[in-house]
Amino acid sequence: MVLMMRVATTAVGVFLTVVIGTAQESSAPEESVQRGKALVVQNCSACHAVGLTGDSPHPTAPPFRRLSERFPIDALEETFIDSIDTGHPGMPVFEASQQQINDIIDYIASVME
Repeated sequence: MVLMMRVATTAVGVFLTVVIGTAQESSAPEESVQRGKALVVQNCSACHAVGLTGDSPHPTAPPFRRLSERFPIDALEETFIDSIDTGHPGMPVFEASQQQINDIIDYIASVME
């Protein structure tokens, strides 16, 4: 009986640690998502649909919410190292800090289907 109570107490402690940790982590990414959204609206929305709905203004530019259909989100960071440049014709290149790249990836991940 004592062992069962210890296991239950430990399980509750682990659960609370995970929930509290997740809540603390989620506040920082929200700020990152908002910064990323501002960057993509400014730099990408002329061609890409950057929100949860709508078509891309440029017919061959995929909506950000569907980028996972083309490649995993993890691959974006490598693609974006030092600058946002995928080599597509007509796609503008802009210098980006590592923090800006992280923010953009966090935003893209937040809108992916």
